[in-house]
Amino acid sequence: MKNNRRTFIQYLFLACIVFSVVACGNKEGNSQEVIHNPVLPGFYPDPSICRVGDDFYMVNSTFSYFPGIPVFHSRDLTNWKQIGHVLNRPSQIDLEGLGVSQGIFAPTIRYNKGTFYLITTLVGKNGNFFVTAKDPSGPWSDPVWLPEIDGIDPSIFFDDNDSCYIVNNGPAPNNEPLYEGHRAIWIQQFDLNANKLVGERKIIVDGGSDIGKKPIWIEGPHIYKKEGSYFLCAAEGGTAEDHSQVVFKSKSVWGPWQSFSGNPILTQSTLPVDRPHPITCTGHADLVELPNGNWWAVFLGCQPYDPSNENYFNTGRETFMAPVDWTLGWPIIGEKDKALKREYPKPMLDEYAPEGYQALNGAFTVRDNFEKDTLSLIWNFLRVPTDDWYELENEKLVIECRPVPLTEAGNPSFIGRRQQHAFCSSTVSLNFQAQNPKEAAGLTVFQNENHFYGLLVSKSEGQDIVRFVKTEEVLAEMPIADEDFDGSIQLRITARGNSYDFDYSTIDGEWVSIAANMDATFLSTRTAGGFVGAYFGMYAFGDLGNQAAFEWFEYSGK
Repeated sequence: MKNNRRTFIQYLFLACIVFSVVACGNKEGNSQEVIHNPVLPGFYPDPSICRVGDDFYMVNSTFSYFPGIPVFHSRDLTNWKQIGHVLNRPSQIDLEGLGVSQGIFAPTIRYNKGTFYLITTLVGKNGNFFVTAKDPSGPWSDPVWLPEIDGIDPSIFFDDNDSCYIVNNGPAPNNEPLYEGHRAIWIQQFDLNANKLVGERKIIVDGGSDIGKKPIWIEGPHIYKKEGSYFLCAAEGGTAEDHSQVVFKSKSVWGPWQSFSGNPILTQSTLPVDRPHPITCTGHADLVELPNGNWWAVFLGCQPYDPSNENYFNTGRETFMAPVDWTLGWPIIGEKDKALKREYPKPMLDEYAPEGYQALNGAFTVRDNFEKDTLSLIWNFLRVPTDDWYELENEKLVIECRPVPLTEAGNPSFIGRRQQHAFCSSTVSLNFQAQNPKEAAGLTVFQNENHFYGLLVSKSEGQDIVRFVKTEEVLAEMPIADEDFDGSIQLRITARGNSYDFDYSTIDGEWVSIAANMDATFLSTRTAGGFVGAYFGMYAFGDLGNQAAFEWFEYSGK
């Protein structure tokens, strides 16, 4: 009996030890939870970030999509929730006539004494401007234009002596470039009370980190102050595989600025092309200091779906994060000359899990049943709607047919969301019957005005059909194989890396293929050009009067 009792006590003692170890391991394990890259998958380029107390806010370029400039909020740098758009009123922005890769470039968000500032460029129209808000979720003010700035990518810097400056990518000295891609970083003081630039405009970086090597496209500058020194961080090398981030240091914002001998501080261009699951084109970074004094960087990068077949990707330039190492007295993003990681241990910050939070990265499936009175923040238009051509009613999204095609730089009857995975699908339930062959409605995967695929319901010789188009070219038409067709149909586009499949169904679970293994590289940035990623969109075209009723939209990515 004594032996059994001793054995029981021994087991109990061991169990307590194991429990303590596991408990401690779990406590320590919480610090090892990870940030998954990309933190914003899909077309979320040119990220900018700022911190206010325990809150982080991040924004991205949107080019000619509207509403413009999404605003994301987080407290742990791991989970991000969209809380609004900066540009969500027609009075703020005019995108009419602009190509999809024109419009809003490289916004910078900063906070100063109770006010948020967002400064950016409207390429193809009025140039540079800033807006302000007391609450980053909005409303934001109408633009204050800055015609003095000749260039793009402005960034605003608030010094600790209450002075303020704007830096931007601008022309080479005397507007006489020494080589193609020769640009400069300019600075000018900004009067916060008068809301205008004052004093001399001055070049502080000519060409880039080493003008002797003819660096191209120095852009996206940001100034930071650390331990009495100023650091100017900027992108260099263009937006393709040679994209990089470089840094300069000075005792004054006016210079002289010393280029870091270890530049670039971020690039993936020197790594083997055939490395597994590469992240490419990294750059255009913004840095943020955490409450504990550590620093992190947000930056854009790309994920090719077939690295052996060049740098093809349809998801556009995405937002990634990595820790910043100041050991050398200069900021190094990630590990120098090494591949960026898909996961980093997350900072020791309180977990951020707001009500209604939906993970933005990793594998997920989301479905919109159009039950609310307003569209979800995930949806975008091409340019700014000037007519009331859509409405949410009776748990449906009703889109009016209008004679505005996707091939023109107008505002078509298109409502879309980003393709966020190389392998994914988008499915819609639609009720629509065309009145003539020119009317069509359905689902499209769109990259720009000359590069898109469409899976559309239409009419041909008096018969209801499904039509598959490549931009303006009809590649296939198929009679709808349902004698009792009443307009109710499901359409599905499936992305499989370097190909797309297009299917329809009039009976749940029974899919009919109209096109398979269609070339996805047609929608890649390398083929289509520009700066955007692909969108899955609901679309209607035709003479005024007919309507397409979308009952739900489901996106699933892995």
